Order: sequence, then structure tokens, then C-alpha cells
Amino acid sequence: MKDEENTVPHNIQNKALFSQVVALLQNARQQVLRTVNLTMVYTYFEIGRMIVEEEQSGKERAEYGKQLLKGLSEQLTIEFGKGFSTDNLENMRKFYLAYSISESVTRILQIQKSQSLTGEFKSQKAQTVTADLNKFDYETLSSFFKLTWTHYVFLMRIDDEKERRFYEIESEKYNWSVRELKRQYDSALYTRLALSRDKEGVLKLSKQGQIIEKPKDLIKDPYILEFLGLPELHQYSESELEEEIINKLEHFLLELGHGFTFVARQNRITFDDKHFRIDLVFYNRILRCFVLIDLKIGELKHQDLGQMQMYVNYYDREMRLEDENKTIGIVLCQNKSNLVVEYTLPENNEQIFASKYKTILPSREDLIQLISESR
Repeated sequence: MKDEENTVPHNIQNKALFSQVVALLQNARQQVLRTVNLTMVYTYFEIGRMIVEEEQSGKERAEYGKQLLKGLSEQLTIEFGKGFSTDNLENMRKFYLAYSISESVTRILQIQKSQSLTGEFKSQKAQTVTADLNKFDYETLSSFFKLTWTHYVFLMRIDDEKERRFYEIESEKYNWSVRELKRQYDSALYTRLALSRDKEGVLKLSKQGQIIEKPKDLIKDPYILEFLGLPELHQYSESELEEEIINKLEHFLLELGHGFTFVARQNRITFDDKHFRIDLVFYNRILRCFVLIDLKIGELKHQDLGQMQMYVNYYDREMRLEDENKTIGIVLCQNKSNLVVEYTLPENNEQIFASKYKTILPSREDLIQLISESR
């Protein structure tokens, strides 16, 4: 009996020790991966800089540049193996050109320049670059290069600088994988948000990402629900649509945007002995308010907006706490008339919204056209 009493705390202590060691090792592994990634990204940035500077010294830049990349690729492949194709070297070149105009990177380059000027002979240049990599303040670098090289390769495909910066900020803030970044880009998230903002708002998007300060900042039109796997022309019921959303709730929360948590489905409210059901109820932690969603198959009717107004009024009067903000209602529909929405809702409306949804992911061109038509 005595041995058993001694064994129990020993096992508990071992479990606690094991958990602590696992946490330490996992953290160390993450730190190593971050350091390796940062070093790789910065190294590729440096290679891009060297290529650009060498190109600028050539007489016939276009032809010289092609030959330069081809020759460098062959030599590096012999020395280091795969990873240095002409396409990859071209990506490094583009990476430098795309990011060297940033204020943060400009500061980095100024530090590099001052360090390289300490050497008197050109033959010391390679040693200076190596020293820069060893001496460089990784905290300074990590404050700018926060994503993986694969992220940057994708971002460089985006020609518009403001749009590219928006997706970069959102990827950093919300730890988007490359797959999620591609999905958000393909669904034209930036365009969906930008078209509802003035010039100042668009500039803010490119500098800060999506900042949610008022109900309208939450709203997208259309919402892209291709992850549900429902064919666009398939005849399905509202309950089937709701069921698929619940089955893919994590994806739906990502499409809704930042700060959403799920509260309830088919939330029943009763007054005058009549029962009503709200399809989906969420709470947004950023705006500190309930968000009610009603799903509609087909064309939006003015009665749908009136019904949502009733739901919102009920939540504001019966469910909302004193320190919480007013409830938001969103009617998701396949089609809508902007005039019906405009004349059904009051001019100062800030609580009720109607948005289309698509169950397939259109091409970016078709999607941008659809967004423009919704305004």
C-alpha cells in the first residue's frame, strides 16, 4: 500500500515533467524554423539585390540579365543542387525589386551600405555580405520579413502594390497558410472590401489590413461559399444550406471575417404565442455585438428585411447587455435588387444588411464584375 502511495505522485510528477519538456521542445523547434525561414528569406532578398546591381552594370541590360541568370543558375546548381533555377533566381530578383522600396527595408539597406563602406577594397565585398548576415539584428529583420518564402513568391504575382500589401498584412496578422492566402486572393477579398470604401478607406486597407470599427466594416458582398460543395444551379433547401454551413463551420467563420464566434442555430424566439427561428446566431468580439444571419434561397423580398428587423429589435431589447453594441442582421440571398434594399431600410441604417452568396468560386474577373454590379 505504501509503495502505491509513493507511485501515484511520482507518475503525476513525471506527466507534468513530460508536458513541460514537450512544450519546451516544441517552442524550440518553432524558434528554429522561424530563424531558418528568416535567414532563407533574407538571403534570397540579398541574392536579388546582387543580381539587380550586377544587371545595372551591364551595357545591354535585358540580354545581359538573361545570360547572367542562366550562368548563375548553372554554377549554383553545381555547387548547391536544386533550388536555383533561372525561375527561382528571377523570383529573388523580383522580390528585391518589390520590397526594396519599403521604408523598413530601405533602413536595412542603409545599415548594410554603412557596413560595407567600412571595407576599402572591392575584394572584401563577399566577406562583408557574410558578416552582415552574421551580425544582422534578427529582431529588426523579423519585424519586416514575417512570412515564408512561398508566401512571398505568391504575393509577388499581385501587381497592385496596395492590394499586395493588404494580403501580406492579413497573412501576418492571422497566420494564413499559403493555401488560405490563395483562397482569399482568388475570392477577391481585397476588392470586396475596397469597393465599399472611399479613397482614404482603401489606403487604410493597404497600410493596416482590415480594421473593424463599425458594422459596415464586417460586411462582404458577395460571400463566397464554395467550400460547401453545393453546385450553383442545384435545387437545395434553406435547411440543407444551413446544414452544410454547420458542417463546414470553421470555413464559414473564416469567410465571415475577424472576431466571429458561433452561438446558436435555429434560435427560437417567442412572443404573442408565436414562434420564430433565427437561422444562425454569432457574436463578434471586436464590435462586441450579436450578429444574426438568415439564409434565403432565391430572390430577396422586402418581407425578408422586415423579418430581420424584428429579430434585431428583439435581440437589442431582450438579449443585449447594457455595455454591448447594437445587434447586426445579415440576410444572405442568391439574388437581390439594390432598390428593394434601399427603399425598405431607413437611410441611416447601420444594423441590417443584405448580401449575395455564391456557392462556387467564380474567376477573379467574373467576381470583380459581380462585385461592381452589387454597388
